[in-house]
Amino acid sequence: MSRRPPSLGLKYFVIALGCLIAAALVSACTTLGGRGGPARSAAMTIGSGDVKVALLLPSSAHGNGGETARAFRHAVELAMQDFPSAGIQITVLDTLGTPAGAQAAAGSALAGGAEIFLGPLFSSEVAAVAPQARDAGVPVVAFSSDANMASPGIYLLSFLPADDVKRIVSYSASQGRKSFAALLPANAYGAVAEAAFRSGVASAGGRIIAIKSYKASERDMRAKAAEIAALAPQIDALLMPDAGDAVPALAAALEAEGVTRDRVRFLGSGQWDDPRILNNAALVGGWYPAPVKAGFEDFARKYVAAYGAPPPRNATLAYDATVLVAGLVRQYGAERFQTAALTSPSGFAGIDGLFRFLPNGLTERRLAVYEVTGSGSRVVSPAAERFTTGG
Repeated sequence: MSRRPPSLGLKYFVIALGCLIAAALVSACTTLGGRGGPARSAAMTIGSGDVKVALLLPSSAHGNGGETARAFRHAVELAMQDFPSAGIQITVLDTLGTPAGAQAAAGSALAGGAEIFLGPLFSSEVAAVAPQARDAGVPVVAFSSDANMASPGIYLLSFLPADDVKRIVSYSASQGRKSFAALLPANAYGAVAEAAFRSGVASAGGRIIAIKSYKASERDMRAKAAEIAALAPQIDALLMPDAGDAVPALAAALEAEGVTRDRVRFLGSGQWDDPRILNNAALVGGWYPAPVKAGFEDFARKYVAAYGAPPPRNATLAYDATVLVAGLVRQYGAERFQTAALTSPSGFAGIDGLFRFLPNGLTERRLAVYEVTGSGSRVVSPAAERFTTGG
């Protein structure tokens, strides 16, 4: 193209995502040296472009870390197949799932000429890598959901609890719900959700009736539900952002105390996008925020066709990170990874919808609001299609 738009926004990615052309990946393996400790997986290079990118993943970590690393690598491979002329070369480096391993991987990446890091995954790894990256002037697009890890130049491409809470509280207030309460897990996630809840309710002009934190036991959940039930006549909406079996257990405890969905609107988080919650009769009518689903469903079909198993929900982060880097290279040339490019106010369109990096390193997303139907969910408020100057 002879003329390029002034910012890398929604238009470029929509066009690019329509051009899905399969191509062979150029890959080579080299062995990373290591002394003692766990065996480090060999480095794999995906693509043959001139711009060098480092993908820092806990490839040899046990359990979920290693499984997530494998899924993220597969997602990157799919992205590179979809964009064979990306002009980038991605080297996958093993962090071992530890801060020391992440530092070693980052050192190897810098020695190899990497211009940007994708990853690491864990917050402790991000903290370990950040000083090296800053000293070298190399930006980091990390996958941690710990907002404390964000800072200028260290961007979090992840699903942040604060985004969820802000969206669902704002929507609820727009529907006339002004008196809020929350049942939160007594852990780090719950603490983050509480801070966002307090801020979101204040911004929406609402009031907080109660906030109760519960331990991971049925007895404590019932006790805290009873405390909320005592205040139920004053409550319009109740936030329960936990995941898995916790929310159905809370709903059952509330129902036993006389608090039902016809009296109080139940509110959730993106973690509610789970059959255990969506198919639960006690939670029908509850609202929760989540990325647009169509993109993930298309991605999941491609992933299953290529690898024979469904991807974890967060695998789209690695795909979007790859497409982001490829787009920046194409759009901005020599200025590709400068702060102005990475923090483009118009944002970027990914599989999970529109997002943008803020100067402080946090990510802002445009989320839809869904309603639980008892056999899935339906959209009650679509995700915004653009960012405005004020957010």
